[in-house]
Amino acid sequence: MGAVRTKESPLATQKAVVTASVGLHARPAAVFVRAVTATGLPVTIAKDGISGVDARSLLQVMTADFHHGCEVELAISENVLEDVVSREKASRVLQELGELLESQGAV
Repeated sequence: MGAVRTKESPLATQKAVVTASVGLHARPAAVFVRAVTATGLPVTIAKDGISGVDARSLLQVMTADFHHGCEVELAISENVLEDVVSREKASRVLQELGELLESQGAV
């Protein structure tokens, strides 16, 4: 079952490269999903050819096959968050998640 990209405009986006040697599978995916869930924000993760999936879902993240070296885009939808979080906080959260992916901290 493929992911469906919402038509909502993103509040904030962040590009990152997956540096874990196994990509976002097993432990690296679990570490990343826990970090996303801890933010309390509805973050999506996408790559070329694959619509954004819910980054809080281990199954969706692992199924999307974000391999080593893959460039991804993290996003938070403006429509979902209009009154919940500032653009600055959303950008900061996405930057931290991007740094996690690029630091191999998700290994």
